[in-house]
Amino acid sequence: MEGTCSGGKDVVHKCHSDPGSAVAEREEGDDDLRASVARGRSTSTRVKSSSRHCPSGTSSRKCILTLDGYSYVIVASPPDHRVTKDDSSLTHTSPGRNGQLSKQGSLTIVRRSSTKKNQNHSGTVAGCPSSSSFADDEVLDAVDLDTDNLPAVDTPDACDKAAIRLRCLLRQLQRGEISAELLQKNLHYAARVLEAVFIDETKRVAPSAKVTPTLVYRRLADDDDELSEVQPDAVPPEVREWLASTFTRQLATTRRKSDEKPKFRSVAHAIRAGIFVDRIYRRVSNTALMQFPPDVVRVLKTLDEWSFDVFALSDAACSQPVKYLGYDLLNRYGMIHKFKVPPVTLETFLSRVEEGYCRHKNPYHNNLHAADVAQTVHYMLCQTGLMNWLTDLEIFATLVAAIIHDYEHTGTTNNFHVMSGTETALLYNDRAVLENHHISASFRVMKDEECNILQNLSREEFREFRTLVIDMVLATDMSFHFQQLKNMKNLLTLAEPSVDKSKALSLVLHCCDISHPAKRWDLHHRWTMLLLEEFFRQGDKERELGLPFSPLCDRNNTLVAESQIGFIEFIVEPSMAVCSDMLESILGPIHSTCKPSDGAQQSISEDAEIDRAKNGSTSSPKRSLKFKIKKPWTACLGENKKSWKEQAARDAELRAQQQQEQSDGAVTTEE
Repeated sequence: MEGTCSGGKDVVHKCHSDPGSAVAEREEGDDDLRASVARGRSTSTRVKSSSRHCPSGTSSRKCILTLDGYSYVIVASPPDHRVTKDDSSLTHTSPGRNGQLSKQGSLTIVRRSSTKKNQNHSGTVAGCPSSSSFADDEVLDAVDLDTDNLPAVDTPDACDKAAIRLRCLLRQLQRGEISAELLQKNLHYAARVLEAVFIDETKRVAPSAKVTPTLVYRRLADDDDELSEVQPDAVPPEVREWLASTFTRQLATTRRKSDEKPKFRSVAHAIRAGIFVDRIYRRVSNTALMQFPPDVVRVLKTLDEWSFDVFALSDAACSQPVKYLGYDLLNRYGMIHKFKVPPVTLETFLSRVEEGYCRHKNPYHNNLHAADVAQTVHYMLCQTGLMNWLTDLEIFATLVAAIIHDYEHTGTTNNFHVMSGTETALLYNDRAVLENHHISASFRVMKDEECNILQNLSREEFREFRTLVIDMVLATDMSFHFQQLKNMKNLLTLAEPSVDKSKALSLVLHCCDISHPAKRWDLHHRWTMLLLEEFFRQGDKERELGLPFSPLCDRNNTLVAESQIGFIEFIVEPSMAVCSDMLESILGPIHSTCKPSDGAQQSISEDAEIDRAKNGSTSSPKRSLKFKIKKPWTACLGENKKSWKEQAARDAELRAQQQQEQSDGAVTTEE
């Protein structure tokens, strides 16, 4: 903050505080105030001010700013200075780091009404005037209770407007001068403002203090996972065998009872359009942040695209895609700042995870796959608006789960571990062998002090984080696939489905894990060749051990095109369809009252939505006006399936030709 003193010199007043503190800047002779007045929130407000002179050589410096009929007296004082009685109506002393007062003094903000009758009344720090500010009958009589042009509920003016309207309503109710319709509209507006303030405070100040009752997730599916329900006779036997062995193993462990499930906070009805952009693009003003090579920055500009090229990122990042992509995602969503993750610790953690992914030199389940899945999860969070349904901690857990979901993968399947009796299978009793290892090994890494990105989480936050990550990663076990889809499909058929956040995020991560057939053809084809090579290497090991070949693992007898057609038709397409329905069910109520994100569309006309808001209606849109998300994967799946069918026809023709040649050769030999 800069102020002009009577001595004729410009004295620079600095406020040493965290990003949430009030900061003023000088631009072209005017003082601009950038203030965050809601308990450390970094929302910036820029106002014009008039500078007042202060005596040179005094122990404190004062600057008076005017805005919207109020005067803001900002006093910079040394530690031993006390605010005078004249300025003591309201003070806001900016804390230093870690909640301690700055050793260089304090910053006091006093707010006073500029009107003569109210100049002794002060407002609140959060921008909401105190009740005494509106005691003047003349002020209340001048209030226009029309609700057509009110500010948005998440703006600084909203609290002021709501407070004065409530007092005016009380006054008119006593006189019997207000209509029921006008009363309803104003109370509805005030309730939305209070809800917005409440959600901001509970999420920011006491994230673990408020939890909702446990959401009961019904087990609506049958106990049996019968692949025959989706198997036409046209599926080649080998493909059918592979689908059956991979996706239909029964859940061997007892499911957790509903009352033992973790509790999650619900913020579905408090999402506002401004938070979306603010949270996704927020940057931390810390010089210790990791430096990104220019080529990496260039590739990461396309991070929001569905068919993101992770191979290009790996080339630009010198084969370290997890390190740069993971860091960028956690920074974009504000996780580094929110959960006080030391940048050096995060960099070390991501480097250690990257090393674990490369340990077995797998063609497919490696650091590129981890980065690809994490980016796809980011698309689901950001471009569909799913992030608006989640708390910061849930977003943090989702991103970390995506990054570590295949950590130290051996390049072999769970069935291989069980059949060959590996140490890992013995350790986890043949149950979700790899998935249990991914989780356990990752949390062991996070126990190391130099990799502990969770060091500043509270005990409650850590338990919620760990439970979420475990649930999500275990759900990537392919043998749970059909049970998982059945549960969600049946749940969504209910009149008012209540989706458990853990189950929803688990399905999202599972779909992202198997999503490469839903990406652009060149990316999908490359992933397919890498995955088949990994299968073939497992087949080579099975031959050496005298084990029967697992489906699609025999180099000499694998139908590549047919296997991918079966995988798309019976696994990926149904999964993405159920995931889409789930997201639309979850996000529909949110977007019925909020501005949709850029990646979503709503089939409610703009005029209809405006009329609904003016009428004060809080009801959900009709079922015919269903909220829709964009589905770029639908077109990709169709194109890729068409390409594989063309390839299958060519392969079949080639096999027929080879068989004819062999038959002709045999006849010639006999002659």
